[in-house]
Amino acid sequence: MSRARFESVPVPSSEITPEEVYLNRREFLKAMGIVSAAGLALAACGGRPVGSPESSPPADGTPPRASLGTDELGDPLTSYEAVTHYNNFYEFTTDKERVAQLAGNFNPSAWTVEVGGLVNRPRTYTLEDLLKFEQEERIYRLRCVEAWSMVIPWTGFELAALLKQVEPLSSARYVRFVALLDPQQMPGQSSSLYPWPYTEGLRLDEAMHSLTILATGLYGKPLPPQNGTPIRLVVPWKYGFKSIKSIVKIELTETQPATLWNTIAPNEYGFYSNVNPEVNHPRWSQATERRIGESGRRETLLFNGYAADVAALYAGMDLRLNY
Repeated sequence: MSRARFESVPVPSSEITPEEVYLNRREFLKAMGIVSAAGLALAACGGRPVGSPESSPPADGTPPRASLGTDELGDPLTSYEAVTHYNNFYEFTTDKERVAQLAGNFNPSAWTVEVGGLVNRPRTYTLEDLLKFEQEERIYRLRCVEAWSMVIPWTGFELAALLKQVEPLSSARYVRFVALLDPQQMPGQSSSLYPWPYTEGLRLDEAMHSLTILATGLYGKPLPPQNGTPIRLVVPWKYGFKSIKSIVKIELTETQPATLWNTIAPNEYGFYSNVNPEVNHPRWSQATERRIGESGRRETLLFNGYAADVAALYAGMDLRLNY
């Protein structure tokens, strides 16, 4: 595995992650609770180096180390504590600092993701199937529409790899994502203010872009419940609400899918939701942001700093109308 190289900022060779510090996949699978001890040898066989025991997530509760200490702009990682205890996950609660508490007993056992719609080879993936995709670390900036941000070391795989397996039809133009609906485990879904389940969507070319990933972990550990266990979308040039959590269904469609936030407030949350400092939210400016863990504010970067990689996707579009 190797770190993805982006056009936005060249990655010096000194910052490329050594293979020996990558996530130990055997320990990752074991932590997910889907591989028995007898099956660990098979899990390790994939033609890729397996990390040493020293690179495994610690068992004493201390935050694990990411293989790199900064993103490609040189910005330091947001602390593990902040990433896992300052969360928007309305399926549990609208209180960011209570999500981790309320999600603590969430059980994602026997998880499957149905992938279908306009495809030649529809398929239902188990969690073990998804972890067979080559997992790699991606350090991305996460920018919330509420004007705060983080730098997070995700573990996951490119969404394009999964979509290629199901073979999209020529008529497919969009990808629709659906999250789990389970009010018994997710108390926030008892609220009638939102059209549950949570839904999101991308254009097919956005979904196939190499920066778009399905994340299965962060900081070298499986995703905690509050961060979207066991699998979530991460699209780093878009506002965070596009990164739907706890996905159970992916559907390819010909028409633009409805999304939860665009349905609730279309004047505030557009379908594209690209990070754009020149397009304000109706109730606040998007020109600056508050990086969690830092004092003061910083300027917001167009497309969250990934403009050189993704701007071509929107050539000729009016980004003020297609917000």
